[in-house]
Amino acid sequence: MPFLGQDWRSPGQSWVKTDSGWKRWKGEANNNNVSPLGSFCNEEFNKENFLNNVPCDLMTKKRKKDLLNNNTKIQYFHHDTWISVHRGSTKERHGYCTLGEAFNRLDFSSAIQDIRRFNYVVRLLELIAKSQLTSLSGIAQKNYMNILEKVVQKVLEDQRDIRLIKELLNSLYATICALVRGVGKCVLVGNINTWVSRMEMILHWQQQLDNICITRPLPMGLTLTDLPMCLQLNILERLSDGRDIVNLGQVSPTLQVLSEDRLLWKRLCRYHFTERQIRKRLILSEKGHLDWKKMYFKLARCYPRKEQYGDTLQFCRHCHILFWKDTNHPCTACDSEGSYTSVSPLEFISLFKF
Repeated sequence: MPFLGQDWRSPGQSWVKTDSGWKRWKGEANNNNVSPLGSFCNEEFNKENFLNNVPCDLMTKKRKKDLLNNNTKIQYFHHDTWISVHRGSTKERHGYCTLGEAFNRLDFSSAIQDIRRFNYVVRLLELIAKSQLTSLSGIAQKNYMNILEKVVQKVLEDQRDIRLIKELLNSLYATICALVRGVGKCVLVGNINTWVSRMEMILHWQQQLDNICITRPLPMGLTLTDLPMCLQLNILERLSDGRDIVNLGQVSPTLQVLSEDRLLWKRLCRYHFTERQIRKRLILSEKGHLDWKKMYFKLARCYPRKEQYGDTLQFCRHCHILFWKDTNHPCTACDSEGSYTSVSPLEFISLFKF
């Protein structure tokens, strides 16, 4: 393709877009036969002054946009909070949907502010950190770290779910360490210095979580230990994680006795695991009875536990759209509610494995 310019050695002319159309830019640089980009190679080059002095053509806008993206932590925003999931090209649409695109389009920043969706988003972040981190694009990685920072700040303010976030940060740090050490053997999107700075940020967050001091509110009315034992046991039965039951049993002697209830651990084992899994991991106590508490922690190390969330992402089988339930979904089915199905974090990852 020929070079369209005044001379084959010159960079051509500069043009400015105005209300009446494109016009040739006549500046001091053109009068001296010097390109306005000549200062780019100068040692005293300043990015901000350069972006302000160069005429607003397409390349200048792109450089200014890149500079803003590198210096901001605002999530890449879309007006639609749903995404169409398709795995191949057809005559009607071109290309396919990726995990990074879905992570950008779905509003996870607002989801972490909802107590019903908080654990769901954290579990999804943990799964991505363990196996799908390298499949994210550059902007998706930036959104991932921004959302993770908001999650950490929320935990520091609310002083809740500390152990959950510590496990997430440990998984993410271990994955990034493996990627940095094996650089060259795997595809690593982004500069290695960026990943090292992310590791330093994770260590800083872990230190903040370790130094957190939970403040006890002033006693106002009844507390948990003031309730009857039957109500305290009923509260313990609502907990789906055995570690929470053990920690709650350390609050008072009464809760310690209730946390050792055999029927409580038996129900917890049957809730998370099947009868076949339980029969393979039978443990007897000194009195000859089944030790359901030890069986639970042994089963938890061998099998995945049942996941329970207050609210999850929804997938429409009719039009193959992934969305949050309270958002507007452009469904054309007659019975739209009947075509919706809940999507677990693991199923969310599986939707984008081609």
